[in-house]
Amino acid sequence: MTASTRDEGDVAVQGQRKGNAVYDVLRERMIRGRYAPGYKFTVRGVAAELDVSTTPARDALNRLITESALVFSGPKTLVVPTISRSQLKDITVTRIALEGTAAEYGARNATAETIKKLQEIQGFINVSLEEARYQDALWHNKEFHFAVYNLCGMSGLLEMIESLWVRIGPTLLNLYPEFAETRSGVHNHVVVIEALIEKDPISVRAAFENDIRDGYRKLRREAPGEPD
Repeated sequence: MTASTRDEGDVAVQGQRKGNAVYDVLRERMIRGRYAPGYKFTVRGVAAELDVSTTPARDALNRLITESALVFSGPKTLVVPTISRSQLKDITVTRIALEGTAAEYGARNATAETIKKLQEIQGFINVSLEEARYQDALWHNKEFHFAVYNLCGMSGLLEMIESLWVRIGPTLLNLYPEFAETRSGVHNHVVVIEALIEKDPISVRAAFENDIRDGYRKLRREAPGEPD
């Protein structure tokens, strides 16, 4: 292999790594509700924001298109889609099945350290809600859920759950300010912590499933489409 060939290969690898890094950042932001439905992306805009060239920015956006996290709204513009009522129902039913399983199996492996971590995260969520910093609340909400889910030891299951969160994450912003006032999510999280203290995986599962259902009932009222 010549020096020039090696150099070309190095550049390709570096470009791929940058593309992966941009993708990881954008995907994680979507999961955590950083971008609301209707938020627009362009290749140049992403490249400028993350200080990369247009190639990794374009690669990252194309990957998000394949995950249905973005759709075209023009020749050079992508947008975070608004989820229809039927799509919301489909995602929710699947989330309940998958996340319920991850929660139950994760709870079996929870420790005192897990409980302490959840209590700290919930503290951040509570402060964020009180100060109407709803994006921050959603940022920590992901930490809370996956602090339990990640303990299940099933990488394939976790990947499927994350793929659903990429699609639903932006829409979760529509829960507020109502969820900040009713504290429905806070109540469900408190039940999760109490059930973990009592070493009751079935109740942990039920609390996470109720959390998803409560969010669904609120989001369904505003989602476009025919009534169920």
